Amino acid sequence: MSKKIAAFGEVMMRLQVPGFELLTQANTLNYSFSGTGVNVVSALANYGHEGYLVSVLPANPLGDAAASYLGKLGILKKFIARNGDYLGHYFLETGFGFRPSRVTYSNRLESSFNTAPEAIYDFAKIAEDVDVVHFCGITLAMNDAARNNIQNFARAVKDNNGVVVFDCNYRPALWGEGGYEKAKPYYEALLSSADIVLMNEKDALHVLGMKTDKTGRQEQLEELIPVVAEKYSIQVIAGTHRTINEDQTHSLQGFLYKNDTFTFSETLTFTVHDRIGAGDAFTSGIIHGEMEGFSSEETIAFAVTAGALKHTTVGDTPVLLDKDIFESMSVKGGDIKR
Repeated sequence: MSKKIAAFGEVMMRLQVPGFELLTQANTLNYSFSGTGVNVVSALANYGHEGYLVSVLPANPLGDAAASYLGKLGILKKFIARNGDYLGHYFLETGFGFRPSRVTYSNRLESSFNTAPEAIYDFAKIAEDVDVVHFCGITLAMNDAARNNIQNFARAVKDNNGVVVFDCNYRPALWGEGGYEKAKPYYEALLSSADIVLMNEKDALHVLGMKTDKTGRQEQLEELIPVVAEKYSIQVIAGTHRTINEDQTHSLQGFLYKNDTFTFSETLTFTVHDRIGAGDAFTSGIIHGEMEGFSSEETIAFAVTAGALKHTTVGDTPVLLDKDIFESMSVKGGDIKR
């Protein structure tokens, strides 16, 4: 059943160096617009839901260009305000072989989203109009205004019996020195409001400061995730484990914890064309499965396949339809479709 799904977050400009050149080599850049919320709700729009972004764009031609791009992605702009002058942006240098891709952020703190006054949003009204709202740890890391907005919005969603989704998505560079200690109280507050959480054992160990005697990742996962779910009354927790192989292929396995039970996907191994946005594709798959009432087995299979397929397309934003995901779940690889 189609749902109205919103995401609260920043729109960023992606400036990509052509091919496999470095910034020091290139003379041109290709630009597009993205962001965690953009990626998640665009994917969900492709799956048949109404996807909304709650954000602020600059009131100038740059904001116009971003708004036009969001429309092409199928994102509804009803809750996008216009204010300020700047977009945050990042530069992407695509890796090759054992040289990894590199992202350099710029102008984040001065962006229209991160400098917007709190009064620019009518969270109570937005919460009445949507079924699900997605929040991300990247937004939580930006500044006190963003953190206050997240807490106010999450509270409004819960007051309207909506579903809160929280992707922990901890980024050390955004929190700075002593980041785990800084982040913990804000993460705990949002976890207490969340119905669906994207995380794994690393978030439990490092951000939440939990302890375990186990040394293997899956053993740690199976011990800590049920504790997190019980402590914060979370209905669904999902996440992935990634392995980068010697031949530079990647392997991905997803898990879903629901009703006191773990469900694991098969491990998918694939080559990588563009890794950015794969976590958002996985997240959108989990949300879609939960909203559509899939079984746990089908939800995690759909989500990990969506995440793996994102590695095969250009750009941050997932562009495939749900039928493409289901087809790949049943047939891996294959000949040209004619």
